[in-house]
Amino acid sequence: MLQDQSKETGRNKKQMKTNEFISGLRARPNNQLIFVDLEGHTVHSGYHLTELKAASFETVDCGGQTNRWQETIVQLWVPSHATNEYMTAAKFLKIFEKVRGMIPLNLNAEVRIEYGDENFFPSTYHVRSVARDQTTTRVLLEPPRASCKARDRRVAPLATTTGSCCAPATEACCTA
Repeated sequence: MLQDQSKETGRNKKQMKTNEFISGLRARPNNQLIFVDLEGHTVHSGYHLTELKAASFETVDCGGQTNRWQETIVQLWVPSHATNEYMTAAKFLKIFEKVRGMIPLNLNAEVRIEYGDENFFPSTYHVRSVARDQTTTRVLLEPPRASCKARDRRVAPLATTTGSCCAPATEACCTA
């Protein structure tokens, strides 16, 4: 049976923190590490962890509010002549620790997986969960969705009082 590890945020959007993701891999280091999307498609065996990114974002949303956050981005790539074996969690962890000694990775930042092929639209996916059994660790990937942060800020208080995330807006979200 696969054990599931996931976290939900206040906006019902699941965000796996880097430290939670790494803890999930450390639980069974000899397991094959398989990345899978919501439809059951897997990243091909023989993938490489080609880059770890400590990304910092500074944005201004349409409501005129500045936003700052960090993410740890794991980039995966499958070479044209890939092997039929999946990377083990131990090999991933070894690469992670080496990179962590070279650049500052924020362990409290959301971890995202960057990947694309014929089954996966090229994107930076959220990690919904990490599930393990005796031989396999599966990382469930969820595609990102566009959102209006100004609207989300306005609707969030209404959702708690009305019980609906889709309560009618009383004003425009954009300041422009």
